[in-house]
Amino acid sequence: MLKCYTRNASSHCHHFFLKNGELVHCNDVERLQQELECAHNPEEWRCCVDSSKFILNAVLLHTGNIHPSIPVAHSVNMKETYENMDLLLKAISYSKYEWKVCGDFKVIGLLLGLQSGYTRFCCFLCEWDSQARDLHYKIKD
Repeated sequence: MLKCYTRNASSHCHHFFLKNGELVHCNDVERLQQELECAHNPEEWRCCVDSSKFILNAVLLHTGNIHPSIPVAHSVNMKETYENMDLLLKAISYSKYEWKVCGDFKVIGLLLGLQSGYTRFCCFLCEWDSQARDLHYKIKD
């Protein structure tokens, strides 16, 4: 028999989420996981942060893919900046659970504080000028 869910299928979980400005986030991840009958062990979950030009999402993924993914934060009008990523991580209490974070290169670069865009030096450790094409293969150090 085919199960069919309506638009209000997740209405029993709405009280776990708060709206803080443009960000909708889960205020109690432990109780949300209990409500969804998922074991709460922060070492078995990782936080996947995904962003596009104006959308930020955070989803908990189970490392063994036994449990379904759990959305914990979403925003439609927040740009991908370090301040917004910091706000998102504080809202979902990342420091309390310390999940491993996964994401694309831009998200990881923002979280690590690397410069964005096409820069002369991609990080503070690099001293190589990647735009100096005429010096490639001539400078050894």
